[in-house]
Amino acid sequence: MTTVCVFPHTWRAKRVERRGSFGILDRVRFLRMKPGHGEIVLAEGDVEVAAEEELLLAEFRAQLDAGMWAAVPQTGPSGRRNARMVQSFEEIPRDAERVIFFPRAAGGA
Repeated sequence: MTTVCVFPHTWRAKRVERRGSFGILDRVRFLRMKPGHGEIVLAEGDVEVAAEEELLLAEFRAQLDAGMWAAVPQTGPSGRRNARMVQSFEEIPRDAERVIFFPRAAGGA
């Protein structure tokens, strides 16, 4: 069964998971970091399903249009964690589990 979950920014998200045939998550989650709330699920879907990929693409564009930055968390072979900034939906690795959106830093010269 395929389900797409899109949550408005003000709702608390319910954790929704769909497991593949070997118990591996085959979905990507778009998360927004919000002070005092932690991670808020914006959208979740399977990039291999065309309809879900379109919804994920629309949410990705909406977040960038709202001035957010996007990053994909990664773990290196030594276990070191870092994040790679992405500016387009095509830059997101197909096997990514999460894309984290966060506001640009305020300030100026």
